Amino acid sequence: MVYVEYIFRVEPQQPFTEILIAELGAVGFESFVETEEGVKAYIQQADWTKEILDDLYVMESEEVLISFESKTIQQQNWNATWEENFQPIMVDDRCLVKAPFHHVPDAEYTIVIEPKMSFGTGHHATTHMILSFLLEDEFEGKSVLDMGCGTSVLAIMARKRGAGRVEAIDIDPWCYENSLENIQRNDCNDIIVKQGDASILGDSKFDVIIANINRNILLADLPTYVNILNKGGAIYLSGYLEEDREILENACTKLGGTYVKFKSREGWIAAKFVF
Repeated sequence: MVYVEYIFRVEPQQPFTEILIAELGAVGFESFVETEEGVKAYIQQADWTKEILDDLYVMESEEVLISFESKTIQQQNWNATWEENFQPIMVDDRCLVKAPFHHVPDAEYTIVIEPKMSFGTGHHATTHMILSFLLEDEFEGKSVLDMGCGTSVLAIMARKRGAGRVEAIDIDPWCYENSLENIQRNDCNDIIVKQGDASILGDSKFDVIIANINRNILLADLPTYVNILNKGGAIYLSGYLEEDREILENACTKLGGTYVKFKSREGWIAAKFVF
């Protein structure tokens, strides 16, 4: 399989490297390796077009200077690439996210993730904040939906925190396959993994919905989430920037939600709403 590699130099790096990664993911880039100067990003050549960067908001921002170079590369050992760049992550001194090749002591909650091409290792601020929410709140016996699950790290954490029925959904086939591998690796085989978007959600109801995606998809799919949420249920949202916080809060309020609390990290927001 042939890939196109982009090497981005970003100044200042934060929060713009994270914003760039999120926007690249939305247009088809599959994996990212952060560097001292910015980030390396990879997309399958079959999915690449010369206009791939044209609609990226961050590229037009006057607050950041982004330069890049690109080249075509042949298939490589992606696991070896991740092993060189993926370090263990500790969340709130209680949750350790590591890869199979990390030989470090376990924590109160240890999640082993084979990252491959999927988003969700805990390195990104949005994943980190939702993991923190999952550590704080009560999930015993609750039904949980993880929308845009990536690696399914959040679904796995919910299950480890005592959740009952857990479903994980992502539109990306890489994420679907990686999620199946990760739930098996973490002895969470009863998590149901599906490939698709909000259109595949049926009549099943949930006590908790986690949606760590992006602003536009969240705004479009919020009515669907609310429709399948049990009365008194909670929705945890992330994947959007601090400047969009009010927009998401207003959208939830109009649908009958009550804002509970939020977290902020590296320019990103995660928030909890009860309906």
